[in-house]
Amino acid sequence: MTEPLIIGAMVRTLGAYPSGWRHPGAHRNPAGDAAVLRDIAREGEEAGLDYLFFGDWLATGPDLEFRDPYLLARIDPVSAVQFLAGLTSRIGLIATVNTTYADPYATARALASLDVLTGGRAGVNLVTGAEPRAAGNHGRDAHADNETRYDRAEEFVHALRRLWDSWAEDAWLADAERGVLIDPDGLRDADVRGEHVRVAGPLNVARPPQGRIPIVHAGTSPRSRALAATEADLALIAAPSLDDAVATRRSLRADAVAAGRDADGVRVIAPVLPVAAESTGEARRIVARLLELVPLAEGHQVGRAAFPAGRTVAALADLWEIAPDDGLRNAALDAPVTPAEAARLGSRGEALAARLSAIAGLSVGAAASHPLTWRHLVAAQAVPAAFVVGDAARIADHFEEWRDAGAADGFNVLSAFQPGQFEAFTRLVVPELRRRGLLGRDGRTLRERLGIAAPALAAR
Repeated sequence: MTEPLIIGAMVRTLGAYPSGWRHPGAHRNPAGDAAVLRDIAREGEEAGLDYLFFGDWLATGPDLEFRDPYLLARIDPVSAVQFLAGLTSRIGLIATVNTTYADPYATARALASLDVLTGGRAGVNLVTGAEPRAAGNHGRDAHADNETRYDRAEEFVHALRRLWDSWAEDAWLADAERGVLIDPDGLRDADVRGEHVRVAGPLNVARPPQGRIPIVHAGTSPRSRALAATEADLALIAAPSLDDAVATRRSLRADAVAAGRDADGVRVIAPVLPVAAESTGEARRIVARLLELVPLAEGHQVGRAAFPAGRTVAALADLWEIAPDDGLRNAALDAPVTPAEAARLGSRGEALAARLSAIAGLSVGAAASHPLTWRHLVAAQAVPAAFVVGDAARIADHFEEWRDAGAADGFNVLSAFQPGQFEAFTRLVVPELRRRGLLGRDGRTLRERLGIAAPALAAR
């Protein structure tokens, strides 16, 4: 029998789609994140999801309002999982740590503490950072280059594991009669002396229940892929298509084997952005509304220095190499795209129109019941998103298709807006996933839920 998928939620309180916060009823004030996090944790745990995942970004700026609003102001991920530790009892809690700027001892200590306090539900996503503004926030003149960041990341992983191995499993004796609390031979230094990371140890937290806390990593560069294949328990991929995902998973597993690991030692997780509703028609209307709410270069945005370029019909025409004297450049954003205009868009425009028709039911021509407008085209081009849209059966079909094709071992579920779309997933889609045997993994600890064997204590 095929085992269930690994299914977690990637938590973004302001929503994963840039216009999600504008949707009616959506959460839009970070000052109220505590209540939203409580609700997400309750929903996720009752639904039987395997984990909640918290990403990070170490800087902010006005440009993020239009590109990724959820990054503007967000709770520190380690603080978020500590906040939820006492409010949950079963679900895994994965926090992101940036190895370029974090201290390995403090990181190992915080995560070991979380693992002890939750009975083995901690996980850590290690990133090297792509935001250059983070350097100034950490007293540095410039963000390190890719090679240097990954050199440090590899040493960082080594340091974490040495620190988590500080205590042998039988080091804590607690023999009251003899007055012997520990076996001193079971307490060991980390003794890491790398080019970028140096830490003495031992760690002053008891051995984590999971032994070594599961490590997550995502990225597309060769160094990132190498780190995921050799060190990660979960490898997060960003594959634009089913075929790409199949090839990426196959490559990561082969790289893991080449590094001396079991192929199943690294679980490949793909992102998914479901827009779910009671009916496919209702779900399509939600997507159409999200596209309509994407900020474009209209009068109310004029003069905003941080507003991104490319959110105009003219920019779309340039991208598709439409002649400057073609009247398409002067089309009104809210005017329907006519069949004649659609015919002049070229193959890329036709492909985008077809995709919007498939996911949002938007059709070319003013007479259509849900006409495709230039606003829809510009928004979809400016903010590409791999929506999976429909009722519970349609969303579950996507999960099942990717599993059966060998494209992923599981999914990170993103919600376009909170709380509505997360609740739609947990209350509508989850029962269908369970009915098909796609959800419902066993395990007391996160490592057990992921189906990844605990490593033996390293010899010293």
